[in-house]
Amino acid sequence: MKDHDDYGRIVIESSVPLSTHVEQHTALFLVRIRASRQFVIRRESFESRFVKSIGWAKGSDYYMVTVNASDPGFVHDHFSLTDPFRLIIDIGPPGRDKGKTGKIQPDPPKGKKAQDPDPPAQKPVKKSAAPGREPGEPPASPPSVPSQGIRTIVVDAGHGGLETGAEGKSGITEKDLTLPISKKLKSIIERNLAYRVVLTRDKDVDVSLDNRAAMANNNRAALFISVHVNGSSRKSARGSETFFLSLNATDEEARRLAYMENNSSEIGEKIGSDGEDDLMMILWDMAQSAFIKQSSQLAENIQDELNSLLGTKNRGIKQAPFKVLTGVACPAVLVEVAFISNPEEEKRLVDDAFQNRVAEAIYRGIANFIRKNPLE
Repeated sequence: MKDHDDYGRIVIESSVPLSTHVEQHTALFLVRIRASRQFVIRRESFESRFVKSIGWAKGSDYYMVTVNASDPGFVHDHFSLTDPFRLIIDIGPPGRDKGKTGKIQPDPPKGKKAQDPDPPAQKPVKKSAAPGREPGEPPASPPSVPSQGIRTIVVDAGHGGLETGAEGKSGITEKDLTLPISKKLKSIIERNLAYRVVLTRDKDVDVSLDNRAAMANNNRAALFISVHVNGSSRKSARGSETFFLSLNATDEEARRLAYMENNSSEIGEKIGSDGEDDLMMILWDMAQSAFIKQSSQLAENIQDELNSLLGTKNRGIKQAPFKVLTGVACPAVLVEVAFISNPEEEKRLVDDAFQNRVAEAIYRGIANFIRKNPLE
């Protein structure tokens, strides 16, 4: 790893040719390497303005190298060289023209001459869809980046479209409750704080879990708040709880809740049982670890206000592997407001005044967090 003026260069070198596949997932750049069990990875220490960390994990018949960029809006370019095999990855800040410098080759092995670099600015920059975006799904962010000084909070109204979420006895569904609460929260924040608020959805539409995280990163969000209502087979279950991301759930109930939330919108593609999905969760857990302390503090501030304003049972702050929080490059929490499966709390959830109090409580938690932790 070596920094140049406006980009950082990573070189993966091998004594034998490698089969590699590269892709960008919001805050991460991933390199999949097909290799035998005898394959060994050695990493040199580095300091970089463009890359926070480089790690890896082993799958069944491949390795996954993960590059955690300093700026979630990073751009990248890559190419390979032979004799010996080298995969060259350039990581640059948002807006960097990939053709500006061309492909600058690494130092050649001793006794060999480096080939002339490609002529600059001849390679067109390919524009790709936002990570996790499904065909026909709306863009993850507006075309313009907010002007400097205007900070952004992304509020995620859980579920939507064909994905209804939990359902109450009256037939009301989770998606019907999270949207009005999220809209009320947006209004309160923009009325009282110098932030703009982006909703992951403002109507009853499907939005993939990956694209919700992409919206936060594409808008360079300072905070990410995902709003949900809870459900349980036990009608007596009640109260509010706030989660932040961890690969390991706080308890079995938290693990089951995360499994249901993760699988509900990925019809036919169960998450958590497949080894590759487990590996991806490990990588996302690594990416979010930089914000774990702030996410915990944000969750605690919101939970305190929910307990105070709503008078619901305090179920505390917990950790669980919620996919919607993975890859978000900022403090991120998921709020379970109350139980739609509890007849008494279901009645409260459909009440407009109660929804206003929920939005007010979450706003106060956010405001308290910002006062204690000024955001850049």
